[in-house]
Amino acid sequence: MTPELSLYFHIPFCRRKCGYCSFISYTAREGQIRDYVEALIIELRLTRRPGAVIRTIYIGGGTPSLLSAGDVERILDAVRQYYNVDSKVEITLEANPGVVDEEYLRKLRQEGVNRLSLGVQSLEDGELTFLGRLHTAADARRTVDKAREAGFTNLSLDFIYGLPSRCLTDWDSMLDGIIALGADHLSLYGLTLEPGTNLGEAAARGELPAVDPDRAASEYELASARLSAAGYRNYEISNWTKVGFESRHNLVYWQRGEYLGLGVAAHSFTDERRIANTDSLDGYIGALASGTLPKREIETVDEPGALSESIILALRLAEGVSLDDIGRQFKIDLWSRYAAEIGELSAFGLVEVSGERLRLTPKGRLLGNEVFLRFLPEKLMI
Repeated sequence: MTPELSLYFHIPFCRRKCGYCSFISYTAREGQIRDYVEALIIELRLTRRPGAVIRTIYIGGGTPSLLSAGDVERILDAVRQYYNVDSKVEITLEANPGVVDEEYLRKLRQEGVNRLSLGVQSLEDGELTFLGRLHTAADARRTVDKAREAGFTNLSLDFIYGLPSRCLTDWDSMLDGIIALGADHLSLYGLTLEPGTNLGEAAARGELPAVDPDRAASEYELASARLSAAGYRNYEISNWTKVGFESRHNLVYWQRGEYLGLGVAAHSFTDERRIANTDSLDGYIGALASGTLPKREIETVDEPGALSESIILALRLAEGVSLDDIGRQFKIDLWSRYAAEIGELSAFGLVEVSGERLRLTPKGRLLGNEVFLRFLPEKLMI
């Protein structure tokens, strides 16, 4: 069987760091983009897996739309040079509203990008300022229109719920606007105030209230109901789709498929090994300029870890996990192995059993981490 592979390219450049963002990114370093793209291409060559067919490509960040259309073309041409690419490959690029025009988007389409992911985050200008975004709600709406005019028929939009200043009626009104945008795919993420981020530090100093989990849960539940009524399917905890527009790339992660991560701080999963690249931009570019791979951390996933990951990742999906299928794969009776855990979680209303499948309930989606803890390897249990 021909091995399938997905590729993720991390573009770590931003014009300004968003207040909530904990991803590795750099500001005021756009002058290094050309060298960085060259380093990506060298890493692609050095890590090539002969015979693999590329099913999905994802260019994320950071702000990938800071790349020129020519930079994107160079990356995709290199992929086609080193790999066989499936004729129905999904190629996603993340972009920020307000910084891309229709000509740029048309060039992306011509170069093979067929899925666009826009980080809108909110449709209220005060909230966008609070989050540290550079665009306005009007910019976001115009960018959606430009993407459609440029030929994008697979459009995904990101939003954040659980902001401390927002009331439920405001969120309900915003959902009207979100639905009206007509995206094919939506990702909704709860605000988290991570240490080291601007908002996280403000909360630690007492200048910002903590996220209210009950209010965030109410926003999530309202979004689930409203989006379902509008024809979206909640196929993964944080993701909704119209029929046929699931993120094929993200499904690779949730189904433990193999992928290569290229770039600063990118992660890979192949041959039951998880690999993390250095988070040093200069170290990354310098190593590859000399023809060697950058510093990487490598972890081999043992069988208990693989079993745990298989269950936890599958539980994120609406279809849940087939304990029979995974049991056959790992040669273990999972119904007996996890009888106590499944019984307890069912009693709490967090999971449900249907046939041989185990799924999160709506309540379980809100408390997913409480469920996932029960399926960690024993050596990792607290």
